[in-house]
Amino acid sequence: MARADIKPEPDGGWSTEIVTLKNATVVPPLKSDMVQPAGILREDGKYALRGALWRGGKPITVQPDPPKGPLPELKGRWLWGGVLWAHFGHFLAESTSRLWALDRAAPLDGILFMPKRPRLGDQVHEFQRTFIALMDSDLPIRVLAEPHRVEQIVLPGQGFGLGAISAGTEPFRAAFHDRFGADVAPDGPKRLYISRSALSGKRGGMMGEEKFETYLTDHGYQVFHPQKHDMRTQIARYKAAEQVIAGDGSALHMFAMVGRPEQQVAMVLRRSSNVVGNLITHITSFTGRAPLVIKALRCEWLPPDKKRASRMSFGELDLPLLQQALRQNGFIGDGPVWEPVTDTERAQVFEDKGLTGDKAYVPWQF
Repeated sequence: MARADIKPEPDGGWSTEIVTLKNATVVPPLKSDMVQPAGILREDGKYALRGALWRGGKPITVQPDPPKGPLPELKGRWLWGGVLWAHFGHFLAESTSRLWALDRAAPLDGILFMPKRPRLGDQVHEFQRTFIALMDSDLPIRVLAEPHRVEQIVLPGQGFGLGAISAGTEPFRAAFHDRFGADVAPDGPKRLYISRSALSGKRGGMMGEEKFETYLTDHGYQVFHPQKHDMRTQIARYKAAEQVIAGDGSALHMFAMVGRPEQQVAMVLRRSSNVVGNLITHITSFTGRAPLVIKALRCEWLPPDKKRASRMSFGELDLPLLQQALRQNGFIGDGPVWEPVTDTERAQVFEDKGLTGDKAYVPWQF
């Protein structure tokens, strides 16, 4: 049995192993934080480090204090799902990391999670149920918001996540290639642009994206807003496309789950952030082909209280430079030079997103 006190690795070790715990105690977090005391205590009270969620080289769930007093008991045999994120991107990257064992651990009574945010209690969002159903699973999902004693926990290693493990272990990749959305047929255009332009300003974005979309439409791309479609439609579009262009973000994590090596992907950076490395690794490892990564930003616009790029920043696209990169790599053909974002267009975007007055964004040169 491999050591579980080191970070999970995509090439093996505890990240590819499965253990079963009897009469273990699940201790959910008491408060919202990046690192939270939470997880599984074995029958003898020792912390089950294999049940921790690792991000990069550190666990972000750490040993909790044992709960006091008698605990409610959960009967049955449950697959440990780990931390249940309500954020779509983190759900894809971190709440799915144990699902590779679904067909290796049967029979099961359900999938067991604990909430990332204690205020959400035992809530399960519909997109979370849908995603797991697309793994060809009809198992119930149970979220423990209070400590419980569990009759039996099947504990797979963390086969996916953020950091080096974003490449996924071989068993994890195989499970998703075989199961995830397997019954969804390709349906959609050959050229697809995955857009963020209809999202709230609080989620950040790309300044000039609407103008970019107009130019791409002239080159035969369909603009696709994934949040406006059900998950099966998203998968159908991603399977059908031969060329995909998208800003870095959660939608590309979903694409990577079903992508193939013959598909070309151009990832347009919308911010200066090192988190994009996880996304590049995920796409490359799962599809068998690295994306074209394009950094074509004139500057970034930040919330007035931020001093560096964040998920809420707006990267202003250098449209002539972006056009050149896409043309040189075969994503678009020749045509008139794309015009930069004007002051009037920029002001209109901020007006439309409600980012004016005391919320007005400020420019930041990276």
